[in-house]
Formats: sequence, structure tokens, C-alpha cells
Amino acid sequence: MIVTRTPFRITLGGGGTDLPSYYSKYGGLIFSAGIDKYMFVDVNRPVADDLIRVKYSKSETVENIGEVQHEIAREILRFTGIEKAIEISSVSDIPAGTGLGSSSCYAVGLLHALHTLKREYTSLGDMAEEDFKIEAEVLGRSIGKQDPYLAAFGGLTVLDIGKDGKVKVRKANVSYETADTLNANMLVFFTGLTRSADEILTEQKKAVQEEKKEVVESMHYIKQLGYEILEAVELGNVTEVGRLFNAHWQHKKKVSAKMSNEKFDKIYDIALENGALGGKISGAGGGGFFTFYVENNQKKFREVMKGLGLREMRYRFDFEGSKVLVDF
Repeated sequence: MIVTRTPFRITLGGGGTDLPSYYSKYGGLIFSAGIDKYMFVDVNRPVADDLIRVKYSKSETVENIGEVQHEIAREILRFTGIEKAIEISSVSDIPAGTGLGSSSCYAVGLLHALHTLKREYTSLGDMAEEDFKIEAEVLGRSIGKQDPYLAAFGGLTVLDIGKDGKVKVRKANVSYETADTLNANMLVFFTGLTRSADEILTEQKKAVQEEKKEVVESMHYIKQLGYEILEAVELGNVTEVGRLFNAHWQHKKKVSAKMSNEKFDKIYDIALENGALGGKISGAGGGGFFTFYVENNQKKFREVMKGLGLREMRYRFDFEGSKVLVDF
């Protein structure tokens, strides 16, 4: 039995510049944080039969790999050459469709487990690229580089993405004190809505490919803000992060009309009225989690958000990335 644990993530800067439609023309930049909310994947070889069992929100038992309905599990089994006698089960701290990278957490966790089962050493970077190719190229999903790489590496991580798609990974140079302050002041709340990001990401992809001026200029500005957020954090100027989050929010909404809505705009305005310096919505937008930067009167702020029907997600940064918890 092999059990892996893979972290979800919160984007701090550069979100959207990790999509091929953008970085293939301009290069991309991501600054993101792994958090201590996880996808757990368990794989096991049955001793009594050669059936394939996949358990998630559904439970599948099939004889042939082509019958597996879970797309990611099916294609990863094909990729790793395991076509029979396998049991896969998963448990997640966070539901799918919330913009924190759930599909890649599952994919990287399963790749990690199956490579370990086969006694194959595979680097975290290689597993991230394997996931990207399976989701983007085999399954045709609108996925960027951030989700696979943050699932693999966790931590306060910077991705420099070349026009050729190659990713340089480095840990941000952040002091323990700054990381703790940032963690304490970034308050995260669930909107109560889950959704697929594909529609929004496809719209963004089309707009960039067609070189729509407002969208492309907003993406350039979002990348620049990513560098500024990274610089502020590395210098320990965490208050600046809140202001930059607010600038990011204004430009992110220009990328797609589906990024926000009247309800979310109202929540955001109320958050600013009650002490937030800025905020952002997870993933491609349209649902998931709000992250607000709040330095003062956090108790009152939490009460206001609760009154709006938002549920807070308490968390800490994860600095371990995907790891094997059980191997026997």
C-alpha cells in the first residue's frame, strides 16, 4: 500500500500567465503558496483478482482500463503502464471546483504513488510535467503550469515560465517572520460555489490568441503585479501585498466578464469597507475561495464575512510539497 499527500495552493501573483496561450508569446510568472489542505491518494495491489477499482465521489470496479470513467486516473494508469490489478482511492480536504488546484493535486498524488509502487525514482519537476501533459495534451483541458508544479513543490514558490514552456522553480526568499505575518493576515473564505474553470480559461485563451488589447494588457499588468508582490514579500513589506491584491482584482476582472458577478463585487466592497486592503478570488474566478488581506480588526472582519454567508478556511502554509506518507 502506498499513500501520498499533496497540497492545495493559493495564488499570490501572476495567475493566468501560466497558460500556454499567454506564456508561449510573452513568458509567464507565478508566485504561489502551498497550504496545509491536502489530497490523499491510496494505491494498493489486490491479491484476489485483476480488477481495477477507483474510489472517489463514485466507486468504480471494472475489468479493462478503457472502462474507467475517471479521466485522470484512466490516463495516468495508461501512462504508467498499469492496466490491471490496482485499487485507487482518494480523500480530499477541499472539494473540486474551488480554484485551488484539485485536479492536479489528484494527478500529482496518483503519479507519485504509482511511481513509488513501481520503484521508479521520478523528480517532483518531472511529475509536474507528466501531469501537465496528461491534462493539457491528452485530455485537452485548459490548465496552466501552476497547478501541477505547486502540487508537487508546495511552499512559497516562484515559477519562471519560458516561451518554450520550460519552468524554472525556486523558493521565494522569505523570512520566517514575514511568512508568519503573511499567513496571519491572508484570510480565506469559501464562497459556497464550486465550478469548472474551463469556460473562463477557454475564453481567456481565445482572447489572448486573438490579441484583444484590453485582455492582453491586463495580463501583462497582472504579471508585473506578480513581480511586485514577490518583491514586497521578499523585502518583508507585507502591507504592500494588500494594495497590490486590490490592483490585481481590478485588472483580473477585465480578463473575463465571468470572473466576478454582482454578488462577489458586493462582498468585495463590503470587505474593503471593513478593513481589507485588497483581495482576490481563487483560480480562474466565478466561485471558490476569496482571499482578503486584513491587518487590523480581524475578529470584526470575520464576523462580517460570516454574516454574508462565507465560511472561513483556517490554514497554514505547507513547505513539503507532495510526499509519500505510507509505503509498505
